[in-house]
Amino acid sequence: MTQHTQPHQAASSLWSSRLAFILAAAGSAVGLGNIWKFPYITGENGGGAFVLVYLVCIALIGVPVLIAETMIGRRGGQSPIATMRSLTGRDGAARGWRAIGWNGVVASFLVLSFYSVIGGWSLVYIGKAAAGVFTGADAEAIGAQFGALLANPWELLLWHSVFMALVILIVGRGIRSGLERAVNMLMPLLFVLLVAMVIYAMNTDSFARGVRFMFSPDFSKLTTEGVLVALGHAAFTLSIGIGVLMAYGSYLPTRVNIARTAVTIAVIDTGVALLAGLAIFPLVFANGLEPGSGPGLIFVTLPLAFGKMSGGVLFGAVFFVLLLVAAITSAISMLEPVVEWLEEHKGFSRARSALFGGLVIWFVGIGTVLSFNLWSDVHPLGFIAFFKDKTVFDLLDFLVSNLMMPLGGLAIALFAGWALGRQGLAEDIGLRGLPYRLFMVVLRYLTPAGIAVVFLYNLV
Repeated sequence: MTQHTQPHQAASSLWSSRLAFILAAAGSAVGLGNIWKFPYITGENGGGAFVLVYLVCIALIGVPVLIAETMIGRRGGQSPIATMRSLTGRDGAARGWRAIGWNGVVASFLVLSFYSVIGGWSLVYIGKAAAGVFTGADAEAIGAQFGALLANPWELLLWHSVFMALVILIVGRGIRSGLERAVNMLMPLLFVLLVAMVIYAMNTDSFARGVRFMFSPDFSKLTTEGVLVALGHAAFTLSIGIGVLMAYGSYLPTRVNIARTAVTIAVIDTGVALLAGLAIFPLVFANGLEPGSGPGLIFVTLPLAFGKMSGGVLFGAVFFVLLLVAAITSAISMLEPVVEWLEEHKGFSRARSALFGGLVIWFVGIGTVLSFNLWSDVHPLGFIAFFKDKTVFDLLDFLVSNLMMPLGGLAIALFAGWALGRQGLAEDIGLRGLPYRLFMVVLRYLTPAGIAVVFLYNLV
């Protein structure tokens, strides 16, 4: 293994093992996108054929950028911003590539500002499910409950604050005492809860129908838009392009094989998404509900199912605890690039960096809180036709999801494929011979092309 300067020299500043990094990176990737978004976009796009395309896209887009971003992070051994400055200087690459680091830190900052608000919803729904609020309620009543939550800025602010406090507390304790200890507890809990939900779904009469829906491809139901949605979700479900993997990679010991580790992370992430589908769709079908019900699938459709079934109070609470765990493991990863930068450039302690960065992110998140109620008619860029109906939350989501993440992923693939120094690259990645050459072809050509298609589609 070629050794590169790695500023994080102290053992306490590195992941203790390959498993710790896998759990942390998988925790970052496994979030609301797996348990909330993947099931409903699968439902909207016909099921099995969409899943098949999604798996191909994970292999050709998600994994190559995951490998590249982690490798860049380990080579630089610093925050994304400092890493890109260091690597471009050492390898004589154009200064413009340094924007990758800034894009990652700013993107993770902005994502967490609204992700925390949505994460707070899972806290609310744990209480609602455990209290039996959904029992016997009809669709109109459950929809009204969700609408009432969104309409109440003080309640949204409260749970946004609680969620951010949890994230700050974990990250502020450091790599091993905070991040690593949290994922070592939360990730196994997530898998246990998810498997419990799948076992419960297996006991419904509609489990076989749910399996057929997800794994029997019917390409007549797959549209061009569905392919692009699969491409987009595959590109960004692994938390690529927002500085997280670069930050996590900076704490990765040089003995760890990045390629093998990245594949493991992708398998875990995809496995969680598929298990979530197996847990959710049988419940939806068993209660005669619609699998393509959009974002309301988790907060409206599923509570309706939990309210109708035996054991619904217990398993409803379990499901929303699962959702909270997934949200927390992702959120702590998004705060890390900001904290790492504050430690390096402002000289703050880790605890102070987490508190300061977290409070600023919390404050920006108030804009998202108000977007669902008091500012629902406020459209900051309404003078531009394309943005005329977009709230503050809509604008933040569009900026990050449609611009910063795809451009970040594209730039990482191009930088690693074309501009980064080649000395020791195969060893750094953990591939040799034909596998390495094939990987570089994919990273240089197929991956950028796929991301570019998604980027252009999102702008149309």
